Amino acid sequence: MELTGPDMEQIHKEGLTRQQVMDQVALFVRGVSYIELNRPCTVHDGIEIILPEDEEKLISRYDQMAAAGRCLKFVPASGAASRMFREWFCALDLPWKDSEASAVFFAEQLGYYPFYNDLRQSIFNSGENIDSLMEEKKYGDILAYILTSRGLKYGQLPKALLKFHKYPEGNRTSLEEHLVEAALYITDACRISRLHVTVSPEHRQPLETFLDRIQPVYEGLFSVTYEIGVSCQETATNTIAVDMDNRPFRSDNGQLCFRPGGHGTLLKNLNDIDGDIIFLKNIDNVAPDRVKQVTVRYKKALAGLLLKLQEETFRYLAYLTGDRIAEKEMTAIDDFCRDKLHIVFPIDYQQWPLEKKKEIWREKLDRPIRVCGVVRNEGEPGGGPFWVQEADGAQSLQIVEEMQVDPRSVKQKALWREATHFNPVDLVCGVRDYKGRKFDLERFVDSGSFSISVKSEKGRDLKALELPGLWNGSMAKWNTVFVEVPIETFNPVKTVEDLLRPQHLS
Repeated sequence: MELTGPDMEQIHKEGLTRQQVMDQVALFVRGVSYIELNRPCTVHDGIEIILPEDEEKLISRYDQMAAAGRCLKFVPASGAASRMFREWFCALDLPWKDSEASAVFFAEQLGYYPFYNDLRQSIFNSGENIDSLMEEKKYGDILAYILTSRGLKYGQLPKALLKFHKYPEGNRTSLEEHLVEAALYITDACRISRLHVTVSPEHRQPLETFLDRIQPVYEGLFSVTYEIGVSCQETATNTIAVDMDNRPFRSDNGQLCFRPGGHGTLLKNLNDIDGDIIFLKNIDNVAPDRVKQVTVRYKKALAGLLLKLQEETFRYLAYLTGDRIAEKEMTAIDDFCRDKLHIVFPIDYQQWPLEKKKEIWREKLDRPIRVCGVVRNEGEPGGGPFWVQEADGAQSLQIVEEMQVDPRSVKQKALWREATHFNPVDLVCGVRDYKGRKFDLERFVDSGSFSISVKSEKGRDLKALELPGLWNGSMAKWNTVFVEVPIETFNPVKTVEDLLRPQHLS
């Protein structure tokens, strides 16, 4: 692959090296390697249930830990909201001329959206009247006021800054709902609540300006002090695009084309923060106050379970550092790995000598831990919990996305369709080892779990590379425990119409 002097300048400006770009091109040439599903996780076969009598104990354990200031909430908010409004963008120039039903639905439902009052005011400030526009069926004008700089600019803003819920005292954005959640379950004994938000570079300033305005309001409401970190996906995590012959794709001006490497690139942001127990939840998965309590209880219960598992893990790792280990302790470690962490050892494991077993126990236990809430599968798009077959005969618990499953395999696709549960990106992560040191999370990535997709730029096809996803390939070598949580804890907003779902309406 030939690279010119200007190419090398561009590569270095991206924060990459020649070798890294060459390695990325080699991935295109090699192609995607699919994982092998063994079976979907089900209740009591990879998915735990928290019993009512255990719930309070776990919450109490969590409350003690939270008071010590060990918790932080990590919110990926890098995506623009443009995908939420895909249908409305299509209707911007030709507002549902071929679909009277869609136009009627838009007109009937518009007043229920939490941004309606802002829209009405924006139109009034421009010298027009929303009621008149509605009567005249000028829906294209109304959409322009919602989506473009003519009005609210919702088509260009991040989801974090969109109004999600109505309240008598003032409607809230999704970011504000995360602040409220953090105050309810991530507050220490000094009333400090810690969050970290990732955002695209072009959205950083408006988000920080918004935080400067609203942070004091919620600090007053909940008697807390927020410590909020904001970071952006670094250009060094971008990946080169190639043409259909796996040669570097060049734009019309002759420059190489680099693209964001997907949400897996946020692993670096997660790795860089000074965390201990980290809650990970998407920006668009929030609920109004009337249904928040169940979310708060289960967040605490999941974290309490994480702490319980972490304490046992640390105790056994301390045993394994000694020269001697009793048979009783060996049995306890083996049972804990199998029964509590769902570790499946290689086929010939039982014949191994003690020293080799101790070695694999240490290797398996000395990893980050995550407890993942999963909900019953009701048809939402996204990944799910599976037992994945490993090359040495072992198995592991993984969050699997459909793109990781071989589309040519009838058996694998059938296993995919049998999934009973769904991953709502509801994770509690323990990222420190038994000596209190931060793990280097880059060590636990399945680097082969990348994906390739075909995109288009100005009518020309290109292939884009996405790095291992944040909660699937990037965490593939973590110890993982799945726990069923109520569907009420999962309230995603993937399209603007989702804001009209009952759980989001007041």
